[in-house]
Amino acid sequence: MRWDDSHESPDVVDRRGEGPSGGGGGSGLFFLVFWLLRRPWGWVVLIVGGIGYFALRQLGAFDAADSRALHGGQSGPGAPADPDAREVHFVGFVLDDVQTTWSAIFAQGGRPYRHAKLVLYTDETRTACGEGSAATGPFYCPDDEQVYLDLGFFHELSAKLGARGQFAQAYVIAHEMGHHVQKLRGVAEPPGAARGATSGSVRLELQADCYAGIWAHSSGERHLLESGDIDSALGAAAAVGDDRLQRMATGTVSPESWTHGSSEERKRWFTKGYTSGRLEDCDTFGVKTL
Repeated sequence: MRWDDSHESPDVVDRRGEGPSGGGGGSGLFFLVFWLLRRPWGWVVLIVGGIGYFALRQLGAFDAADSRALHGGQSGPGAPADPDAREVHFVGFVLDDVQTTWSAIFAQGGRPYRHAKLVLYTDETRTACGEGSAATGPFYCPDDEQVYLDLGFFHELSAKLGARGQFAQAYVIAHEMGHHVQKLRGVAEPPGAARGATSGSVRLELQADCYAGIWAHSSGERHLLESGDIDSALGAAAAVGDDRLQRMATGTVSPESWTHGSSEERKRWFTKGYTSGRLEDCDTFGVKTL
């Protein structure tokens, strides 16, 4: 894929190395301050505590700056280089290109497009949809309209699942952004069985694959694709098929527990979007055979 390796995206939020964000402590602090203010010596404690807190914050700021430099947030003279800097730039380029594509498609239909954010994190992070874990792979949270990605998934995609090439990574981002498009278009999983080969969950995921194909179609029209890119995306789609993952994990395939679709289905719907480039050809909910 042709891309700008110095690209910086305003929609990428870098939380790498931060760990789970805190939450739930604000009310406890409020009641502690309220209790202290009711004591005759409370003001003294608050003043001394405030001075100590400010001093620790100043020391912590230097540590935070070092951490951000290590994890790609900031750089400076003598700061360690970010080993994943190239991947971060690539993620930002793909994200922005996907959103530019969908902005144009929405504009053609007379509808506004609202940008999503993509959060890079390490191991686990807090989201509006609950605790996010790298163990579950990349995901989109409709409640905060953000995609969450641990870059370690790309290494697993290549080393463990055999889906190699940058466009395999681009497919993953475009697929998750497909869920954002669904959110904006009001497409949601219908009530009924949450699992199964023809469930609403599978249809939702296959439609996101088709939307990823629409972006690939746009990339081809703009001459961003290189030889082997589409094969790389199809390899990634096949690698994360429910049947293949189940076979790798247990040696058996159980369609009744599928949530994303088979390898062949995922490849077929990505190809459909890539071939036509049209939203109307991605109606996974209006067909009997997926």
